[in-house]
Amino acid sequence: MPKYHPENERMKHKYLAWLKEAQGKSENTLDQVAAAISLFEKCTGCRDFKRFHIEQARKFKRWLADYRHPKTGRPLSKATIHARLMAVKAFFKWLADQPGYKSRISHADTEYFNLTENDVRVAQTRRSRPVPSMEQILHALRQMPTETPLQRRNRALIAFTLLSGARDAAIASMSLQHVDVERRLVIQDARQVRTKRAKTIVSAFFPVGDEVEQIVIDWIRELKKDHLFGPDDPLFPATEMGLNEAGHFQPLGLSRKHWSDAGPIRRIFREAFESAGLPAFNPHSFRHTLARLGEKLCRTPEEFKAWSQNLGHDRVMTTFTSYGQVPQHRQAEVINALRHADKEPTREELELLRKLKASISR
Repeated sequence: MPKYHPENERMKHKYLAWLKEAQGKSENTLDQVAAAISLFEKCTGCRDFKRFHIEQARKFKRWLADYRHPKTGRPLSKATIHARLMAVKAFFKWLADQPGYKSRISHADTEYFNLTENDVRVAQTRRSRPVPSMEQILHALRQMPTETPLQRRNRALIAFTLLSGARDAAIASMSLQHVDVERRLVIQDARQVRTKRAKTIVSAFFPVGDEVEQIVIDWIRELKKDHLFGPDDPLFPATEMGLNEAGHFQPLGLSRKHWSDAGPIRRIFREAFESAGLPAFNPHSFRHTLARLGEKLCRTPEEFKAWSQNLGHDRVMTTFTSYGQVPQHRQAEVINALRHADKEPTREELELLRKLKASISR
């Protein structure tokens, strides 16, 4: 079986360049698209794209449904299958407009990559994710050791994620200059910080308690005073590795380099929560925690809009629909409480409802 087809490689390269340069897609998106197309080629034996037939699309759907992860042995989820099919479908739609392919591939043929309506509904169903409570986060922070600089870095990292609401990729690329302790601000400058969609975000510290804030302040003070870090040095330095007396690699302390990606951050989170006897919450789950906290603390539409912007959202509905889902147990409590509700809604509550309805109607 051939490992690649030269003409296919040329067209894949051209398509990925178009996605990047003309559509502005991120490197992560390009990697996912390339992986999906490679799976399709594996399924077809790297057959020339010009020989595409609808039966190949049907076969690919069956192939994905039967696919098992090489390590876990688990099948692909409907959401993953749908995403990969849509990536390949988009590629062939683009191919259908390219010279040499127009007479061989039609847009109608690419529709055979679609799943059934029921499968699409399953794939697109928004599932509830485990979200840590404030009590769980504080418990994990209090259980973390603080004897060494690396341990204090790890504790400050988790505290800062809650205090800032920043995404892990952004945190990995932040420097000391991006935190203004005096004004309690986090400046995610997209020219230097890896923010989502390269958007600059200026946010205030979330009101999550003096204990959390003090952990971060103490860490920044330690970096500046004890380690002589400057504005351009990383807020959370990577681990310096070296050889011990036995000739084995081991952590030696803090380096002056940023993490290259968010992998170490996720590992620190997992180990911290598991050590505290809690589920292994990931960094992104903290944004859901903050969204739920905002629903409790905010009293007016203006306050919740400010809270939403602090998470980096342009629209308040993003916070409601993507992050602010009411937990099932709380949903039942709210509905049961309405049975005994006898007070009229306040002016602020009515205004919030009006704005939400207007946003939904758009």
